[in-house]
Amino acid sequence: MQKRKLIILASIFLLLGNLTVVAQDAHFSQFFANPLYLNPAFAGSNVCPRVAAHFRDQWPSLAGNYITYTASYDQHFDKLAGGIGVLFLGDRAGSGTINTYNISVMYSYKLKVSRKFNMRFALQASYQQKSLNWSKLTFGDMIDPKYGFVYETNEQQPSKTSKGIVDFAAGFIGYTDKIYFGFAAHHFTRPYEGFTSISRLPVKWTGHFGAYFDLKRKSRKERSFGDISISPNIIYQHQMKFDQLNMGLYLNFYPFVVGIWYRECFKNPDAFIVMFGIQHDIIRVAYSYDITLSRLSNLSGGSHEVSLQFLFRCPEKVRVIKDLNCPSF
Repeated sequence: MQKRKLIILASIFLLLGNLTVVAQDAHFSQFFANPLYLNPAFAGSNVCPRVAAHFRDQWPSLAGNYITYTASYDQHFDKLAGGIGVLFLGDRAGSGTINTYNISVMYSYKLKVSRKFNMRFALQASYQQKSLNWSKLTFGDMIDPKYGFVYETNEQQPSKTSKGIVDFAAGFIGYTDKIYFGFAAHHFTRPYEGFTSISRLPVKWTGHFGAYFDLKRKSRKERSFGDISISPNIIYQHQMKFDQLNMGLYLNFYPFVVGIWYRECFKNPDAFIVMFGIQHDIIRVAYSYDITLSRLSNLSGGSHEVSLQFLFRCPEKVRVIKDLNCPSF
Protein backbone atom coordinates (compact mmCIF):
# COMPACT_ATOMS: atom_id res chain seq x y z
CA MET A 1 0.00 0.00 0.00
CA GLN A 2 2.80 2.41 0.85
CA LYS A 3 4.46 1.72 -2.51
CA ARG A 4 1.18 2.45 -4.26
CA LYS A 5 0.86 5.78 -2.45
CA LEU A 6 4.39 6.72 -3.49
CA ILE A 7 3.57 5.95 -7.13
CA ILE A 8 0.45 8.11 -6.93
CA LEU A 9 2.39 10.96 -5.35
CA ALA A 10 5.10 10.68 -7.99
CA SER A 11 2.48 10.82 -10.74
CA ILE A 12 0.90 13.92 -9.26
CA PHE A 13 4.22 15.73 -8.91
CA LEU A 14 5.10 14.83 -12.50
CA LEU A 15 1.80 16.35 -13.53
CA LEU A 16 2.28 19.47 -11.48
CA GLY A 17 6.03 20.11 -11.75
CA ASN A 18 5.99 22.52 -8.77
CA LEU A 19 2.42 23.34 -9.73
CA THR A 20 3.44 24.01 -13.33
CA VAL A 21 1.80 21.67 -15.81
CA VAL A 22 4.50 20.02 -17.96
CA ALA A 23 3.06 16.55 -18.47
CA GLN A 24 2.52 14.69 -21.70
CA ASP A 25 -0.78 14.90 -23.54
CA ALA A 26 -3.27 12.12 -23.01
CA HIS A 27 -2.63 9.17 -25.31
CA PHE A 28 -4.78 6.43 -26.80
CA SER A 29 -4.10 2.90 -28.01
CA GLN A 30 -6.80 2.78 -30.70
CA PHE A 31 -5.17 5.45 -32.83
CA PHE A 32 -7.35 5.23 -35.92
CA ALA A 33 -10.61 4.98 -33.98
CA ASN A 34 -9.75 8.49 -32.81
CA PRO A 35 -8.16 9.91 -35.99
CA LEU A 36 -8.80 13.62 -35.35
CA TYR A 37 -6.82 13.38 -32.10
CA LEU A 38 -3.91 11.71 -33.89
CA ASN A 39 -3.72 14.20 -36.75
CA PRO A 40 -6.18 16.98 -37.72
CA ALA A 41 -5.52 16.20 -41.39
CA PHE A 42 -7.77 13.13 -41.01
CA ALA A 43 -10.77 15.47 -40.88
CA GLY A 44 -13.01 14.51 -43.79
CA SER A 45 -10.90 11.49 -44.75
CA ASN A 46 -13.96 9.23 -44.53
CA VAL A 47 -15.77 11.61 -46.94
CA CYS A 48 -19.22 10.85 -45.49
CA PRO A 49 -20.21 12.02 -41.98
CA ARG A 50 -18.39 10.25 -39.14
CA VAL A 51 -19.20 10.45 -35.43
CA ALA A 52 -16.85 8.82 -32.91
CA ALA A 53 -16.75 8.40 -29.13
CA HIS A 54 -13.82 7.14 -27.08
CA PHE A 55 -13.19 6.17 -23.45
CA ARG A 56 -9.90 5.23 -21.78
CA ASP A 57 -9.27 4.10 -18.18
CA GLN A 58 -5.53 4.04 -17.50
CA TRP A 59 -4.06 2.26 -14.46
CA PRO A 60 -7.44 1.41 -12.84
CA SER A 61 -5.80 -0.47 -9.95
CA LEU A 62 -4.19 2.75 -8.70
CA ALA A 63 -6.17 5.24 -6.65
CA GLY A 64 -4.75 8.04 -8.82
CA ASN A 65 -5.79 6.67 -12.21
CA TYR A 66 -6.37 8.61 -15.44
CA ILE A 67 -9.76 8.80 -17.19
CA THR A 68 -9.87 10.28 -20.70
CA TYR A 69 -12.76 10.52 -23.15
CA THR A 70 -13.36 12.15 -26.52
CA ALA A 71 -16.22 12.78 -28.92
CA SER A 72 -15.78 13.94 -32.51
CA TYR A 73 -17.53 14.67 -35.78
CA ASP A 74 -16.02 15.15 -39.25
CA GLN A 75 -17.11 15.24 -42.88
CA HIS A 76 -15.79 16.20 -46.31
CA PHE A 77 -17.47 19.07 -48.17
CA ASP A 78 -16.83 19.47 -51.89
CA LYS A 79 -17.76 23.18 -51.75
CA LEU A 80 -14.98 23.73 -49.21
CA ALA A 81 -12.50 21.50 -51.09
CA GLY A 82 -11.78 19.77 -47.80
CA GLY A 83 -13.02 18.42 -44.52
CA ILE A 84 -14.35 19.97 -41.31
CA GLY A 85 -13.88 18.36 -37.90
CA VAL A 86 -14.90 19.04 -34.30
CA LEU A 87 -13.25 17.27 -31.35
CA PHE A 88 -14.08 17.41 -27.64
CA LEU A 89 -11.72 15.96 -25.02
CA GLY A 90 -12.08 15.51 -21.28
CA ASP A 91 -9.26 14.26 -19.06
CA ARG A 92 -9.24 13.52 -15.33
CA ALA A 93 -5.75 12.94 -13.95
CA GLY A 94 -4.94 11.68 -10.47
CA SER A 95 -8.61 10.86 -9.69
CA GLY A 96 -9.65 14.41 -10.45
CA THR A 97 -6.60 16.25 -9.10
CA ILE A 98 -6.15 17.89 -12.50
CA ASN A 99 -9.10 18.16 -14.90
CA THR A 100 -8.74 19.22 -18.51
CA TYR A 101 -11.45 20.03 -21.06
CA ASN A 102 -10.66 20.88 -24.66
CA ILE A 103 -12.76 21.77 -27.70
CA SER A 104 -11.12 21.86 -31.15
CA VAL A 105 -12.26 22.78 -34.65
CA MET A 106 -10.22 21.91 -37.71
CA TYR A 107 -10.18 22.22 -41.48
CA SER A 108 -8.24 19.98 -43.87
CA TYR A 109 -7.69 21.00 -47.48
CA LYS A 110 -7.58 18.14 -49.99
CA LEU A 111 -4.98 18.34 -52.77
CA LYS A 112 -5.13 15.84 -55.65
CA VAL A 113 -1.46 15.50 -56.60
CA SER A 114 -1.98 12.76 -59.19
CA ARG A 115 -4.53 10.16 -60.15
CA LYS A 116 -3.30 7.82 -57.43
CA PHE A 117 -1.80 10.16 -54.84
CA ASN A 118 -3.63 12.68 -52.64
CA MET A 119 -2.71 14.91 -49.73
CA ARG A 120 -4.57 16.76 -46.98
CA PHE A 121 -3.24 19.81 -45.13
CA ALA A 122 -4.93 20.86 -41.90
CA LEU A 123 -5.07 23.61 -39.31
CA GLN A 124 -6.67 23.24 -35.89
CA ALA A 125 -7.73 25.81 -33.28
CA SER A 126 -8.53 24.78 -29.71
CA TYR A 127 -9.68 26.22 -26.43
CA GLN A 128 -8.52 24.39 -23.31
CA GLN A 129 -9.68 24.78 -19.71
CA LYS A 130 -7.49 23.18 -17.03
CA SER A 131 -8.33 23.18 -13.31
CA LEU A 132 -6.56 22.02 -10.16
CA ASN A 133 -8.36 20.50 -7.16
CA TRP A 134 -6.07 21.67 -4.36
CA SER A 135 -7.86 19.61 -1.69
CA LYS A 136 -6.71 16.39 -3.37
CA LEU A 137 -3.00 17.24 -3.16
CA THR A 138 -0.69 15.78 -0.49
CA PHE A 139 2.76 17.09 0.47
CA GLY A 140 5.76 15.79 2.41
CA ASP A 141 5.16 18.02 5.43
CA MET A 142 1.76 16.38 5.96
CA ILE A 143 3.27 12.95 6.74
CA ASP A 144 3.85 11.60 10.22
CA PRO A 145 6.35 8.69 10.22
CA LYS A 146 3.97 6.60 12.33
CA TYR A 147 0.44 7.75 11.49
CA GLY A 148 0.79 8.84 7.88
CA PHE A 149 -0.99 11.91 6.48
CA VAL A 150 -2.18 13.73 9.60
CA TYR A 151 -0.77 17.29 9.40
CA GLU A 152 -1.81 20.43 7.56
CA THR A 153 0.56 21.54 4.82
CA ASN A 154 2.46 24.84 4.81
CA GLU A 155 2.27 25.00 1.02
CA GLN A 156 0.34 28.03 -0.23
CA GLN A 157 -2.67 27.47 -2.46
CA PRO A 158 -2.36 29.41 -5.75
CA SER A 159 -4.69 32.37 -6.22
CA LYS A 160 -6.13 30.78 -9.38
CA THR A 161 -6.79 27.07 -9.70
CA SER A 162 -8.28 27.25 -13.19
CA LYS A 163 -6.85 28.56 -16.44
CA GLY A 164 -8.00 28.72 -20.04
CA ILE A 165 -5.74 28.91 -23.09
CA VAL A 166 -6.07 29.10 -26.87
CA ASP A 167 -4.02 26.52 -28.72
CA PHE A 168 -3.20 25.59 -32.32
CA ALA A 169 -2.10 22.52 -34.27
CA ALA A 170 -1.28 21.64 -37.87
CA GLY A 171 -0.73 18.46 -39.85
CA PHE A 172 -0.73 16.76 -43.21
CA ILE A 173 -1.27 13.29 -44.63
CA GLY A 174 -0.33 11.78 -47.99
CA TYR A 175 -1.87 8.60 -49.32
CA THR A 176 -2.51 6.19 -52.17
CA ASP A 177 -4.88 3.24 -52.10
CA LYS A 178 -2.13 1.13 -50.45
CA ILE A 179 0.03 3.35 -48.26
CA TYR A 180 -0.45 6.46 -46.12
CA PHE A 181 1.79 8.66 -44.04
CA GLY A 182 1.51 11.89 -42.10
CA PHE A 183 2.95 14.39 -39.67
CA ALA A 184 1.34 16.62 -37.04
CA ALA A 185 2.51 19.33 -34.65
CA HIS A 186 0.27 20.07 -31.66
CA HIS A 187 0.74 23.18 -29.46
CA PHE A 188 3.13 24.67 -32.05
CA THR A 189 2.50 28.17 -30.64
CA ARG A 190 3.46 26.89 -27.16
CA PRO A 191 0.79 28.72 -25.12
CA TYR A 192 1.55 29.69 -21.53
CA GLU A 193 -0.04 27.70 -18.72
CA GLY A 194 0.59 27.03 -15.05
CA PHE A 195 -0.92 27.80 -11.67
CA THR A 196 1.80 29.38 -9.51
CA SER A 197 4.53 29.81 -12.11
CA ILE A 198 4.48 30.26 -15.85
CA SER A 199 5.46 27.50 -18.23
CA ARG A 200 4.93 26.92 -21.92
CA LEU A 201 3.06 23.89 -23.19
CA PRO A 202 5.63 21.71 -25.03
CA VAL A 203 5.07 20.89 -28.69
CA LYS A 204 3.92 17.35 -29.43
CA TRP A 205 5.36 16.00 -32.69
CA THR A 206 3.71 13.01 -34.34
CA GLY A 207 4.85 11.05 -37.37
CA HIS A 208 2.98 8.02 -38.69
CA PHE A 209 3.25 5.58 -41.57
CA GLY A 210 1.10 2.62 -42.55
CA ALA A 211 -0.15 0.39 -45.33
CA TYR A 212 -3.37 -1.44 -46.15
CA PHE A 213 -3.41 -4.64 -48.22
CA ASP A 214 -6.41 -6.67 -49.33
CA LEU A 215 -5.60 -10.39 -49.24
CA LYS A 216 -9.07 -11.52 -50.22
CA ARG A 217 -11.96 -9.34 -51.41
CA LYS A 218 -15.11 -10.35 -53.26
CA SER A 219 -16.25 -6.89 -54.36
CA ARG A 220 -14.50 -3.55 -54.85
CA LYS A 221 -17.65 -1.57 -54.05
CA GLU A 222 -18.38 -2.91 -50.58
CA ARG A 223 -17.01 -5.21 -47.89
CA SER A 224 -18.58 -8.62 -47.47
CA PHE A 225 -18.24 -11.47 -44.99
CA GLY A 226 -14.90 -13.26 -45.27
CA ASP A 227 -12.93 -10.41 -46.88
CA ILE A 228 -9.38 -10.42 -45.47
CA SER A 229 -6.90 -7.56 -45.19
CA ILE A 230 -3.84 -6.64 -43.13
CA SER A 231 -2.49 -3.26 -42.11
CA PRO A 232 0.99 -2.72 -40.56
CA ASN A 233 1.56 0.65 -38.88
CA ILE A 234 4.22 2.63 -37.05
CA ILE A 235 3.70 5.84 -35.04
CA TYR A 236 6.39 7.97 -33.41
CA GLN A 237 5.63 10.76 -30.94
CA HIS A 238 7.90 13.23 -29.15
CA GLN A 239 6.97 15.78 -26.50
CA MET A 240 9.52 17.58 -24.36
CA LYS A 241 11.76 14.77 -23.02
CA PHE A 242 9.29 11.97 -23.78
CA ASP A 243 9.70 9.72 -26.82
CA GLN A 244 7.25 7.01 -27.76
CA LEU A 245 7.36 4.46 -30.58
CA ASN A 246 4.27 2.41 -31.44
CA MET A 247 4.44 -0.55 -33.82
CA GLY A 248 1.33 -2.53 -34.68
CA LEU A 249 -0.55 -4.77 -37.07
CA TYR A 250 -4.27 -5.14 -37.80
CA LEU A 251 -5.84 -8.27 -39.25
CA ASN A 252 -9.30 -7.77 -40.71
CA PHE A 253 -11.54 -10.79 -41.32
CA TYR A 254 -14.71 -8.89 -42.12
CA PRO A 255 -16.68 -8.04 -40.02
CA PHE A 256 -14.09 -8.82 -37.30
CA VAL A 257 -10.81 -7.01 -36.63
CA VAL A 258 -7.97 -7.95 -34.29
CA GLY A 259 -4.94 -5.82 -33.62
CA ILE A 260 -1.66 -6.05 -31.73
CA TRP A 261 0.63 -3.15 -30.82
CA TYR A 262 3.90 -2.74 -28.97
CA ARG A 263 4.62 0.60 -27.29
CA GLU A 264 8.21 1.50 -26.44
CA CYS A 265 9.33 4.63 -24.58
CA PHE A 266 13.00 4.12 -25.57
CA LYS A 267 14.24 4.09 -21.98
CA ASN A 268 11.96 1.17 -21.11
CA PRO A 269 9.23 -0.99 -22.69
CA ASP A 270 5.81 0.43 -21.93
CA ALA A 271 2.98 -1.86 -23.02
CA PHE A 272 1.76 -4.65 -25.26
CA ILE A 273 -1.70 -3.86 -26.64
CA VAL A 274 -4.36 -6.30 -27.82
CA MET A 275 -7.51 -5.13 -29.58
CA PHE A 276 -10.72 -6.71 -30.86
CA GLY A 277 -13.33 -4.93 -32.94
CA ILE A 278 -16.40 -5.56 -35.05
CA GLN A 279 -17.86 -3.50 -37.88
CA HIS A 280 -21.24 -3.84 -39.52
CA ASP A 281 -22.99 -1.42 -41.81
CA ILE A 282 -22.54 2.02 -40.20
CA ILE A 283 -21.42 0.89 -36.71
CA ARG A 284 -17.90 0.07 -35.53
CA VAL A 285 -17.06 -0.84 -31.93
CA ALA A 286 -13.80 -2.04 -30.39
CA TYR A 287 -12.17 -2.86 -27.08
CA SER A 288 -8.44 -2.84 -26.33
CA TYR A 289 -6.33 -3.65 -23.28
CA ASP A 290 -2.82 -2.40 -22.54
CA ILE A 291 -0.68 -5.02 -20.82
CA THR A 292 1.85 -2.99 -18.83
CA LEU A 293 5.46 -4.13 -19.35
CA SER A 294 7.23 -1.60 -17.13
CA ARG A 295 7.86 -1.88 -13.39
CA LEU A 296 4.27 -0.80 -12.78
CA SER A 297 2.97 -4.06 -14.26
CA ASN A 298 2.04 -5.61 -10.91
CA LEU A 299 0.30 -2.46 -9.64
CA SER A 300 -1.28 -0.55 -12.51
CA GLY A 301 -3.99 -2.94 -13.72
CA GLY A 302 -3.14 -2.06 -17.32
CA SER A 303 -5.45 0.18 -19.34
CA HIS A 304 -8.90 -0.33 -20.83
CA GLU A 305 -10.12 1.44 -23.92
CA VAL A 306 -13.47 1.36 -25.75
CA SER A 307 -14.36 3.08 -29.01
CA LEU A 308 -17.63 3.54 -30.88
CA GLN A 309 -18.01 4.96 -34.38
CA PHE A 310 -20.95 5.75 -36.63
CA LEU A 311 -20.11 6.09 -40.32
CA PHE A 312 -23.20 7.59 -41.89
CA ARG A 313 -24.04 7.52 -45.57
CA CYS A 314 -23.58 10.57 -47.74
CA PRO A 315 -26.59 12.41 -49.19
CA GLU A 316 -28.08 10.48 -52.10
CA LYS A 317 -27.07 12.97 -54.81
CA VAL A 318 -23.45 13.18 -53.66
CA ARG A 319 -20.97 11.11 -55.64
CA VAL A 320 -19.12 9.10 -53.01
CA ILE A 321 -15.44 8.31 -53.58
CA LYS A 322 -13.57 6.51 -50.84
CA ASP A 323 -10.83 8.93 -49.93
CA LEU A 324 -8.44 7.04 -47.66
CA ASN A 325 -7.92 3.33 -47.08
CA CYS A 326 -6.70 2.96 -43.48
CA PRO A 327 -7.59 0.99 -40.32
CA SER A 328 -10.77 1.72 -38.40
CA PHE A 329 -9.25 1.18 -34.96
